[in-house]
Order: sequence, then C-alpha cells, then structure tokens
Amino acid sequence: QVRLVESGGGLVQAGGSLRLSCAASGSTFRINGMDWYRQAPGKQRELVATITSGGSTNYADSVQGRFAISRDNAKNTVALQMIGLKPEDTAVYFCHALATPLPLVGRGFEYDYWGQGTQVTVSS
Repeated sequence: QVRLVESGGGLVQAGGSLRLSCAASGSTFRINGMDWYRQAPGKQRELVATITSGGSTNYADSVQGRFAISRDNAKNTVALQMIGLKPEDTAVYFCHALATPLPLVGRGFEYDYWGQGTQVTVSS
C-alpha cells in the first residue's frame, strides 16, 4: 500500500504564490508517475501537472508558465510550485501516484493512489 500525504494549501490573494508538497510512503513499491489534480466545487477533477520518474513534465494549458512540478525520487516526494495564482485556481488539490509493487516491477502492473487533498483558496 502507498500512502500519499499532501501539505501546503491555504488562502492567498490573487497574484500570490503557494507551494504544495506530497510525500509518498510505501517502501515495498516503486513510485512511477506522480501528478497533481484539482477539483473545484461543482466541477470535475482535472489534471494539473504530471512528472515521470525520469523528470519529464506536462501541464494543463490553464497553468502553463505559472505552475512548476518537481520531484525527489530518493525521498518519494513531489511538489507543485504555484505563482501568479488566480481565483479560478481555487480548488482542492490532490496528489496522485502510479506505483508498482517491487516483486512485480517490469511485469506491467501499476496501481493508482490518491492523497486526501489540500484546499487552495485564491481571493480576488
């Protein structure tokens, strides 16, 4: 089992910055891709940013140039640096990871894990 714990959410004024962090625990798993999703009230959960174990990143168009995802493979952590925050960035942000049990590495098995979410509120 992999447990993801997020931190760093809060209330910020428009134009401000926040840094979200997520720590993955589960020593018997290899953590593969890690992502950040967000879900605003009344809306579907959407993918914000992704990072592979090799460090390749991808971003939603709405956050391109303002958000930066990074990870520390040795510590199994992923972070999301957010600058130039807008009221429309207000949402619960979720950490997500794909992980493979170590005995199954290389055999095509991968499982989804989610954090509990952290609230980001941007006031206008």
